[in-house]
Amino acid sequence: MAKLKITLVRSLIGRQEDQRATVKALGLGKTNSSVIQEDNAVINGMIRKVVHLVSVEKVQD
Repeated sequence: MAKLKITLVRSLIGRQEDQRATVKALGLGKTNSSVIQEDNAVINGMIRKVVHLVSVEKVQD
């Protein structure tokens, strides 16, 4: 299965609470922090919700 590297590139200051919760659920904390997640429908839905705050790139297995 493909993996995605998700990096938080924008601050959460002044963002709606549901966007903050989505970023936390992805495993991100501070700005410029990164996580590796599986590429599946749940993660893709979370990314779409906060696409303006994160950058996403594919990682080879």
